[in-house]
Amino acid sequence: MNPETFRNRTFTPVPPAERPRKSRRGVRVVVTDSEAVLLFADTDPGVPGSRWWVTPGGGVDPGESEEEAAVRELAEETGLVVAASDLIGPVMRRVAVHGYSDQVCAQSEAFYVLRVPRFVVDTAGHTADEQLTLDGHGWWPVDQLRSLAEPVWPAVLPELLDLAGRPADWPWDMGEIEESTVPVERP
Repeated sequence: MNPETFRNRTFTPVPPAERPRKSRRGVRVVVTDSEAVLLFADTDPGVPGSRWWVTPGGGVDPGESEEEAAVRELAEETGLVVAASDLIGPVMRRVAVHGYSDQVCAQSEAFYVLRVPRFVVDTAGHTADEQLTLDGHGWWPVDQLRSLAEPVWPAVLPELLDLAGRPADWPWDMGEIEESTVPVERP
């Protein structure tokens, strides 16, 4: 969808139970310099004022491995080019139910950790949708993740960083988790 079409869409909030449901495979990358984690602020155009923090990542394309998708998504969203062998994990798997104002997406996710020196993020590779819904990024100190004013997803992000150092415990299977479906009111 091009940015102008997206910008002009009318988003009518729908109660979660009545929203269309889709599913997809996805990967997320916990990018850390060991002191802080890179997060993106995400929003829902149908819920003005909504904002939460997420790790880089996205959908796995047909024929793509999880590692290939993680490397591609990282390059597109941050400008950082890494090798699949730089990724740690997958450290966690889950099915995350993400509810937006117009749909509910059940995403089967694998999480990887990437330890790198802090770098300047380049968002030139963002898709049209990402350009409109992502509202900034930042390196957040690990010890402050639980005290941010806006939600951080996954909520267990600090535990994932600890888990990266314990390969015998991979992957942590969280099963299905409802993490971000927000109730909205009809106009």
